[in-house]
Amino acid sequence: MAENTLLDKVLSLQDKFDNLQAQLSDPEVVSDMKRFVQLNKDYKELEPIIRAGLQYKKMLEDLASAKDILLNEKDDELREMAREEIGEIEPKIPEMEQNIKLMLIPADPDDAKNAMVEIRGGTGGDEAAIFAGDLFRMYAKFAEKRGWKLEVTDQAPGTSGGYKQIVFKLSGNDGVYGVMKYESGVHRVQRVPQTETQGRIQTSAASVAVFPEAGEFDIDLSWDDIRLDLFCASGPGGQGVNTTYSAVRLTHIPSGLVVQCQEERSQLKNKDRAFEELRTRLYNLEHQKYLDGIAAKRKTMVSTGDRSAKIRTYNYPQGRVTDHRINWSMYNLPVFMDGDIQECIEQLQVAENAERLKEAGD
Repeated sequence: MAENTLLDKVLSLQDKFDNLQAQLSDPEVVSDMKRFVQLNKDYKELEPIIRAGLQYKKMLEDLASAKDILLNEKDDELREMAREEIGEIEPKIPEMEQNIKLMLIPADPDDAKNAMVEIRGGTGGDEAAIFAGDLFRMYAKFAEKRGWKLEVTDQAPGTSGGYKQIVFKLSGNDGVYGVMKYESGVHRVQRVPQTETQGRIQTSAASVAVFPEAGEFDIDLSWDDIRLDLFCASGPGGQGVNTTYSAVRLTHIPSGLVVQCQEERSQLKNKDRAFEELRTRLYNLEHQKYLDGIAAKRKTMVSTGDRSAKIRTYNYPQGRVTDHRINWSMYNLPVFMDGDIQECIEQLQVAENAERLKEAGD
């Protein structure tokens, strides 16, 4: 991509950016909350591109000016200063161009959202449930390192520990879904199970599904389309939890989707959480079409959300974790299981960015 073509692409967005800025200060727009939220989102997406474009433009102008001095100026001191400036600017330009190219490629529109995560024990019986519990602990530790808030919506404990299923929400200010989306898929573990008396290594699995949390204006969900059922919460929590009708089950009649929440003592809080999850799951049905479109284009399927794909193996005898999408391995499994998964996610982001750049060039 030629320099001025890249610059022209960025500067062509300036009018749109200025128009958004004007609309956001219009009282008529401010009073229409749904429209205001969308415009504000568009503005925030354009702002870093415009900023980078202006910085890039200035850098090109400074480079041209320094080259002009080197070519036409007779003063040795000025020529030396120009030579130093050229040597400082030129190495920065390719990296800046690469960053701008990535910015110009439309990102996943849901990257900035919070995430809803569902972990289910798969093949392996009790050991699969125990492994699902290990994955939940790993994500809880990771969330703690990132400063995210974790709220459990629903859980079904395993008979020997862990979870047959656990659903939780992760929220923060740094694009939670954009980070966690890489975790969707089948996670496989190879180890001697706690339930194994012969000391034999077995393979078990758990599936992880990560959804972008639907915002208030993302989907129109009416209580007229929902059936509400109340029941007594089960599991730990004391007599008060187990004898009052605090647990909530919501059924979306048009789609048949069912969600439930029993983690709070308050029926009202459980109802609100279940409503949030139902809205997110309905939104995810549409979001999956977007992910399927990506999957049709990409070969490595770094973050397509294909929940049937085996994405990672946790090999305890070798102390190794391997991500099969990018052939990345780490030989410090205990640290990884303690929530130190950032390096793996960064490698997946690099691979996805390379795919996106290739798509833009094709």
